[in-house]
This record gives sequence, structure tokens and C-alpha cells, in this order.
Amino acid sequence: MIQKFSILAAALLVGACANQIAVPTATANLQATKGNNATGVVTFSQGNGRVLVSGEIKGLKPNAEHAFHVHEKGDCSSGDGMSTGGHFNPTSKPHGAHGDMGSDMHHTGDLPVLKTDANGTVKFNFESTSITVGSGTTNVVGRGLIVHRDPDDYKTQPTGNAGPRIACAIITLN
Repeated sequence: MIQKFSILAAALLVGACANQIAVPTATANLQATKGNNATGVVTFSQGNGRVLVSGEIKGLKPNAEHAFHVHEKGDCSSGDGMSTGGHFNPTSKPHGAHGDMGSDMHHTGDLPVLKTDANGTVKFNFESTSITVGSGTTNVVGRGLIVHRDPDDYKTQPTGNAGPRIACAIITLN
């Protein structure tokens, strides 16, 4: 009887695992650029045609807004973040606000502005239909992730007049 129960339990466990679908996820470990203090971790989880982007970043200017972008190259070697190149824009759209005028009327790499608390920390959680994780033209894996010193004006082409790059990361597949 115990052996039959063990076999049944094992069969149910295997069946349950077979029904689980792996969700592509990626992580970016932000490090401060030269002369700055910003650090944090950002995760990207693909599911249901959207990517959930969440994270926490510390060491930013308190009670301020900071532009947040995916950049072309996964290269933080320059010390100032400039080695990441320009905004990731495989669909050749103008720079703009994430989510404005439909989900595709901005660079793929244009993400929502980060708003810090009184301690210079931001915790965030948003969804994007503009990016993908692990496959496709808009795949962010292997790209750079940048936090800028200034807010994004969403008008200046192609950068948003966001100022220096104060934190840099390479987005890596988990």
C-alpha cells in the first residue's frame, strides 16, 4: 500500500511539474558610475505578452526624478556609462514617454521615470509591452541599463535631455 501511494504521489508531482511553464527572467545589477553612489537590482520577468520590471535603487538624489533607459550595448567598462551607446531602439521610433500614445510610440529602451523618496531610494514595479526577455527584436538581454542624473523631458531627441549616466548594468538572462 505504501509503495502504491509513493508511486501515485511521484506521478502527481511529475504531472504538476510538467504543467509549469518556465518564465524568462533577467537581472541587472546596477553599479555606480565614477563619482556617483547609485546601486541596485532590477528584474525583468516575461509573461502574458508583457514584461514585469521591478527593482530597488539606492544612492540617488532624494525627492527627485531620474530618467531610466535600456541602452544598445551591454558594456559598462567606460566608467561613465557611455560605453552602453544610445537608447535601445530596434523599431526606429522617436524618443518619448513609456506608455504614451500607445505602447510603441517611443524607443524600446524608454522606461518610466524613477521617483525617489526622501532617502534617495526608489522601489518600483511596472509592466511593459515594448520589451521582451530572451527572444525577439525587442529582447533586452545583453543590453545596458542606465539610470540618469536628471529627469527625462520626453521631448529632446534622441536622449530626453536626461543628463549624465549615474548607474550602469548589463541585463543578463537568469
